[in-house]
Amino acid sequence: MLRIKEIRMDYEKKLMAVTQIPQFSWVIESDRPATLQTGYQLQISRADDFGDLIYDSGQKTAEDSAHVIPTISGYQPLVPYFARVRIWDNYGRSSEWSGTADFLFALPEGYRWKARFVSAESAVQAESSAGTYIRKEFTLKDKVNRAWAMVSALGLYEFYLNGGKVGDAELTPGWTAYEKQLLYQTWDVTDRLRPGKNAAAAVIGAGWYKGRIGESGRCLYGEQTAFFMELHIRYENGTDEIWCTDESWKGCPSPVRMAELYDGETYDARLEIPGFNRPGLSEEGWNPVCELDYPVPNLYPQKAALVRKQEIFPVKKIFRTPDGITCLDFGQNMAGIPGFRVQGKPGDLVELQCFEELDKEGNVYTDNLRSARQTIRYFCRGEGPEEHEPLFTYQGFRYVAVLRWPGEIVPEQFRAVAMYSSIDYTGTFRCGNPLLNRLVQNIRWSMKSNFVDIPTDCPQRDERLGWTGDAQIFCRTSAYLGNVYNFFEKWLRDLSLEQNEEGGVPHLIPDILCGRDQSDDWLLSQGIHSAAAWADAAVLIPWKLYLHYADRRILERQYAGMKSWIDFMTAHAENGIWNYQLQFGDWLALDAKEGSYFGATPNELTCTAYYAYSTGIFARVADILEHREDAVKYQKLYEEIRSVFKTNFFGPDGMMTADTQTAYALALCFDLVPDQWKTGAADRLAGLLEQNDGHMTTGFMGTPCLCPALSAQEKTKEAYRLLLRTDYPSWLYQVSQGATTVWEHLDGKKPDGNMWSADMNSFNHYAYGAVGEWLFETAAGIRICEENPGFRRILICPEICEELGNVEASCSSPYGDIEVRWECEEDQVTLEVQIPHNTTAQIRLNNVTELIEAKGCSRQKANFRTKNEVIKEAGSSKEKAERIDLEAGSGVHRIQYRVSQI
Repeated sequence: MLRIKEIRMDYEKKLMAVTQIPQFSWVIESDRPATLQTGYQLQISRADDFGDLIYDSGQKTAEDSAHVIPTISGYQPLVPYFARVRIWDNYGRSSEWSGTADFLFALPEGYRWKARFVSAESAVQAESSAGTYIRKEFTLKDKVNRAWAMVSALGLYEFYLNGGKVGDAELTPGWTAYEKQLLYQTWDVTDRLRPGKNAAAAVIGAGWYKGRIGESGRCLYGEQTAFFMELHIRYENGTDEIWCTDESWKGCPSPVRMAELYDGETYDARLEIPGFNRPGLSEEGWNPVCELDYPVPNLYPQKAALVRKQEIFPVKKIFRTPDGITCLDFGQNMAGIPGFRVQGKPGDLVELQCFEELDKEGNVYTDNLRSARQTIRYFCRGEGPEEHEPLFTYQGFRYVAVLRWPGEIVPEQFRAVAMYSSIDYTGTFRCGNPLLNRLVQNIRWSMKSNFVDIPTDCPQRDERLGWTGDAQIFCRTSAYLGNVYNFFEKWLRDLSLEQNEEGGVPHLIPDILCGRDQSDDWLLSQGIHSAAAWADAAVLIPWKLYLHYADRRILERQYAGMKSWIDFMTAHAENGIWNYQLQFGDWLALDAKEGSYFGATPNELTCTAYYAYSTGIFARVADILEHREDAVKYQKLYEEIRSVFKTNFFGPDGMMTADTQTAYALALCFDLVPDQWKTGAADRLAGLLEQNDGHMTTGFMGTPCLCPALSAQEKTKEAYRLLLRTDYPSWLYQVSQGATTVWEHLDGKKPDGNMWSADMNSFNHYAYGAVGEWLFETAAGIRICEENPGFRRILICPEICEELGNVEASCSSPYGDIEVRWECEEDQVTLEVQIPHNTTAQIRLNNVTELIEAKGCSRQKANFRTKNEVIKEAGSSKEKAERIDLEAGSGVHRIQYRVSQI
């Protein structure tokens, strides 16, 4: 059996609209081991029966089953194209045609839009965050063959045709650098239209565009919300027509009386206008709209990763706090909205407050929300049972305080709806340690909660901003957990647009700081862009995506910005030492002075370490893209910075001038330690941990590097010991405290129930979850070969830990799922590995004393350790432990071997 399991376009099963031909990949199923593709035939047609081919590769001799980009000319926008593929393999077999994938080209760059942005608000309503209705009736002269609606808003929209909501996305059109780019969504609305009278309508909310964001206040981008829609219709008779927003539309207030992302929503069901989105409504009381002048060339199509309602949670427990408030516990901290079913008299009020934690006494704790109110208010219509979910807000919460409710509070009347960007969360990790399993769940939930259109720092307080450093630190972990390519691609486009002319990168993307007065902010008054580790997202995130997906396009798109960032650092470096204005350094490190957010590791060291690291990576990118002059130039610069780092931050004995865990972890992880000093540096890092009773003292920079630095220098046992601690400070401490997401502070809630601080204490923050990358790569052993990125060539190298007992992990690749399972009983390990078809793998076994079985694998060679060859002593005999490399093709492989002392 040989078949195509699925075909994908730009790593997605479905796209909205694309600006260039997508790259195709497919997952192969085979009943034979070591299956390799020898050829393929890809067809693209305007007809789903493939009767109108515009591309046919023919039987092409080729091994590629990913990153296949056909050459198509003369394609048309808003015309569906259908693709299918079949393959040949190394056993001489051919598959049947795959299932069909379809895609759509967006309107071309430079298209002259007919639609205008129209608003039902006036300029005097700048301080209002009430929603508005907007509508228009139109007549269609014939039966519709195909219709597409391109929709956007200054603010947030819900779009309706003939009474039904179009699409299942939420918080559209999302948050971008509105002055430079505004996304629109492309909806297939063929089935929603009919000959004769039709009605288009929308509800508009303030959202990021006009609502309150951070501490910068309201109306950062504009003072009036507006709606934009262009409807392209092709009739069955072959003629075309366009309907769009213009001054003929009408608007009026909606039942959304207040909607803010931080503060929640107030909805008055008594103000609903039945049939507002259907034809035949009397428009008495509706007012003409006004046009707003937004530069339509900034419109850009969104192709994937829309925010949706994803999971529904019932009430797990209902309880009354010591101070008398009835609360609902949904059992999981999340980003989303509460929904409910209520029955009351007209005007009866429902009031719910969302929050994350209970205080020491078990009462509602909202201090960490700062000024965010997170309150949902609903005035009943009073006509039987009513169902409601807020439209234009989302909250970070596990608990809901029921402040007002008409009648008896019954748990079945409530639900929590998790909302996040549509990403396939395919990565899994389980082991024999329940606390570690819960940590991985917590990492996944913090990712979901903070992947709401952009990568945010938290989903609950008055922030929820796109901090670049947090995203850069967590990117690799996120790629193991889910398909994040298009999510980050969209955000990186904003990052490029927000870079300043000199190449500096804002702390936040989208940027709400530059160009606005920050003089009153004690921190941001010191600098609003270009912090090491934060601004390095311009280089490191594209590189990490490339490693995971082997996609040159992301490097090509970001290349100019990557180069500009390196040049910015070089321009502001002094004698090779990089430091500039505000630096966050090892943010929130535990070795900071009392009351300080800044760790003890000097900024000159951390900044220069990142300067070297990003420069070295950029030199590799230049080489990959065949920019030869740049490759030579920046490789030389990298070597110079590395030399400066050695001279300034190491003593003659190989010890670092800053004797901190972060200094050693960064230097080892970024390969800034000369080879002759690596063993001593690793020993010192382990010693610093022991000096702190085996605990970390690191912050945002150092913590993700601790375990990788240790395991890379044959100190995996020490890394596991650090990972599995359950007392403060540790990853598992918060799990033992009942956390269901990752905390911003390792001691966000102390053992005595007191909180770290109300100032900055999110209980849903993924930064420390970056340890997930190490779990996948070291504990499970699923590693990327940099020479063969994107998992075409896979390295499986698990580091066995007796305390875990077993590990089961999987992650998705462009070729299919990679799975690893190992179990350890005493000194015997059973390892099972599933390798996707059309890939190969090197399976590396460490500390092997006996290879019992390795079916389907060929042994390459035995590599004896140069250090500590004699690993275990049993009586008077001595036993050598070796590293064995096995070569494996696709399929499932079972390997048994004995290991030295674990």
